[in-house]
Amino acid sequence: MKQQAKSRKAQLPEYIFQVETLSHEGRGIAHYGSHPDHPADKHGKKVFIRYALPGEMVKAQITHEAKRLEEAEMIELLAEPSPNRVEAVCPHYGICGGCSMQHIHPDEQIRLKQNVLQSHLQHFAGIQPEQWLEPIRSLQSDYRRRARIGVRYLPKPDRLILGFREHHSNRLTSIHTCRVLDKKLSDSLPELRNLLQSLKGKAHIGHVELAKGDNETSLLVRHVEKLNNSDVNQLRQFALHKGWQSYLQPKGPESLRRIDEEQGAMRLHYALNAFEVNFAFSPLDFTQVNATVNEQMVQLACELLQLQDGERVLDLFCGLGNFSLPLARCVGANGQVVGVEASEEMVQRAADNAKCNNLVQATFFSQDLTKDFSHHSWANQGFDALLIDPPRAGAYEIMQYVPNFGAKRIVYVSCNPATLARDAGVLVQHGYQLKKAAVMDMFTHTEHVESIALFEKIQEIND
Repeated sequence: MKQQAKSRKAQLPEYIFQVETLSHEGRGIAHYGSHPDHPADKHGKKVFIRYALPGEMVKAQITHEAKRLEEAEMIELLAEPSPNRVEAVCPHYGICGGCSMQHIHPDEQIRLKQNVLQSHLQHFAGIQPEQWLEPIRSLQSDYRRRARIGVRYLPKPDRLILGFREHHSNRLTSIHTCRVLDKKLSDSLPELRNLLQSLKGKAHIGHVELAKGDNETSLLVRHVEKLNNSDVNQLRQFALHKGWQSYLQPKGPESLRRIDEEQGAMRLHYALNAFEVNFAFSPLDFTQVNATVNEQMVQLACELLQLQDGERVLDLFCGLGNFSLPLARCVGANGQVVGVEASEEMVQRAADNAKCNNLVQATFFSQDLTKDFSHHSWANQGFDALLIDPPRAGAYEIMQYVPNFGAKRIVYVSCNPATLARDAGVLVQHGYQLKKAAVMDMFTHTEHVESIALFEKIQEIND
């Protein structure tokens, strides 16, 4: 790791630093002035050092300089390692940009993510939950059930690269294994690279996508020019040999077609057994990549909402029904779940999934939730509970409508602690209290913080 990084930046200065603490994204923080070799004009300046941990003495190479801070990469550990340091399990760690925390003990990763959520809630909303719940933990390897993998063909020396982008770079690094990817998918990478290398149209392939359901696997090839019949047949035979579904996508989502079984349904499936629900999804659909964490997350959301038979629940940003269908089980045949999602295709998928699971109490509507939706009938029916699972931008535009829903309990599932904290501040203004929160290690070994929070109505406020 350090030799490759050093060879690319040999002209950049190196210094010895005493690492003091960790940044939110897991980099060690040090300051100039802790070593006699530091330039006097830099004393007190902050340095963020990749791969360095608090308490360690490291030699680091400066990679970026700004007025108030610098960035660096650890190239040598000079003394005893931190007790939170572990050996990275992936041979590509340090070059591949997919993981950034494999050198940090899993417990410390969780603690760091909870600290990030705590600090954002305090900074943006001035609040903390009454109770911190136990974190939802992930498997440490083989947890990803889908991945987009870059492809680039180099005419000289006739070499195809199959891999992920390097850290903060558009450059692809070739990988032969991925320790966080489902093992069967990871084990197939060398074979897949050899297949793509053999294609006549390999220069026209931009990336491939691997997705795994409970019992199916799909290979999607994204290409920018038409592949000849021989190439298509090779891809088809590869998929048939592996027992996979295979797809081509030359343009947008509407161009997706299945080639291993041209009349076959473009569907994979997964189940949430605790709720006896099954989901069908397309290889292009958004699904949670971590099946273990997803199941725990859905269970926790339902527990927090404390749903009773006959209650009404609104599920915003419902997607294909990952929360909606379990919620429908919880409220029973006398209750109702209303799911709302911008994508008409995903709304149809959710409705189909509800029908296949005989959940007639779940209905779905297509609506851009960043636009005014107050005139729609579903928005004025009144609800006992609300579940919000927005994208990274959060749900700020929705907050003004929350009082009209009348929900006593709100569960907010977040993939961005900053926007969760911002929206939490608005919910507090609307008379809600943050009762419980937890971090979820959906993307273990990365700095991404997923979280779940419960808000309860405590008073009526005239807005």
